Amino acid sequence: MSTESRRYINLPNRPAGLPFSDGVLVGDTLYISGRIGLDPATGEAPESMDAELEFLFDGFQAVLGQAGMTMDDLVWVQIYSPDVSLWQQFNAAYVKLFSREFPARAFLGSGPLLMNGRFEMLGIAVKP
Repeated sequence: MSTESRRYINLPNRPAGLPFSDGVLVGDTLYISGRIGLDPATGEAPESMDAELEFLFDGFQAVLGQAGMTMDDLVWVQIYSPDVSLWQQFNAAYVKLFSREFPARAFLGSGPLLMNGRFEMLGIAVKP
């Protein structure tokens, strides 16, 4: 596949020098890199889990928006967390992001995440 059919998405407020794109749109399919709910002002995960989830979901939705998509266009999501006991709290916020059926999903236990994040989420979306 030629690189001409790919569109690389990078949000304007992302730190310089990261060796990956926020997302890559190939045809009608968007591949979203892992995102952690970092506070844009500090570059670190906030102490509040609610604030961290808000930053995480805002960033995820921003990448989707750059491709002309919404959370409802997601077909697959994977979440990593060093503490799987947090899955219920994650779910309580996550379910509010969708207006129709949920994408396929995995919630996986992991080792420590970068910047001491509680969650890292990545996914695939397809334009209808």
